[in-house]
Amino acid sequence: MSSETPPETLDTLRAKIDGLDHEILRLLNERAQCAVEIGQIKQSQNAVCYVPEREKLIFDRLRNRNPGPLPDAAVKAIYREVISAIRALEKPVDVAFLGPRDTFSHMAALRIFGAHGQYHPVATVDDIFTEVERKRVDYGVVPVETSMGGGVSDTLDRFVSSELKIINEVMLHIKQNLLANCPLDDVKKVYSKAQPFVQCRMWIKANLPNAELVETPSTAEAARIAAGEPGAAAIASVLAAETYGLGVLVKGIEDVPHNFTRFFVIARQMAKPTGHDKTSILCAIKDRPGALFDLLTPLASGKINLTRIESRPSRKRAWEYVFFIDLLGHADDPDIKEALETVSHHCKELKVLGSFPHGELEE
Repeated sequence: MSSETPPETLDTLRAKIDGLDHEILRLLNERAQCAVEIGQIKQSQNAVCYVPEREKLIFDRLRNRNPGPLPDAAVKAIYREVISAIRALEKPVDVAFLGPRDTFSHMAALRIFGAHGQYHPVATVDDIFTEVERKRVDYGVVPVETSMGGGVSDTLDRFVSSELKIINEVMLHIKQNLLANCPLDDVKKVYSKAQPFVQCRMWIKANLPNAELVETPSTAEAARIAAGEPGAAAIASVLAAETYGLGVLVKGIEDVPHNFTRFFVIARQMAKPTGHDKTSILCAIKDRPGALFDLLTPLASGKINLTRIESRPSRKRAWEYVFFIDLLGHADDPDIKEALETVSHHCKELKVLGSFPHGELEE
């Protein structure tokens, strides 16, 4: 007589999943109750409800303890929404981003704050800063750099005059997709912004050489139009496909696959150290020979790793420039603090734009 345990059936496995779901639900609500109590403490202390350094530590701990088979990216995505939903119990978070909705800026904001943030599309980068500065929203999400085109001038220029701080970053993989409700062979017209047409030029030439290309103010508007027009397609995000009920005919039609855009989260507070941070500074240097060398020497002597340096006109005087520098470490780290103190002696102005958790590439 065999003592082997018989294999589980489909019904028994489904029953096991049902039991696990009930336990997960109980634990989620237990976690939510703890968060509600934390929210009450924060309100009594007038503290912020979004703490990026705390969320960074949560994600890192989960990644280190994840035994699989769920990949780390899936665990992070699940917990992002768990945290978003529970944060909303503490206080709804208002976030301004470069509109309209269903664009890559909207997707970047969702990567940070999840589905339960309250999102406010605005027309310009300057409007995002203004909304946060005037306390009409809690946070802003602004594009700062693209892998194809470098720094976003509107964002960099606004940091010169603003006292807002960078508290987080996200690097979003920009994937262009062909959306339509008809087969590829039936597509006669394609809607999108000018930039996606440029990014997908070779793919369009090879696959839709006779299609009419029509520019729109945004990729979201392109999706909206294509959803109501037979034989029409749009080049836009998967998020736009979901919103307007379009099928994704072809994913990733951009000619250069390694296209990323970096976004900053701006706020009225500073983020605390996590041990894996970046710091952004702005330096206005004195106009003399060797000024830039003197600026960088203390950073090199302190073995501080720079990840970006970019110059912009100061907009105060002709041929006068400011430098934006990203470095690894937090402004409160002793070695960073000492180096920045030395650097300040070689600057007309040194402004710490913020220290924030080191971002990861997001698909």
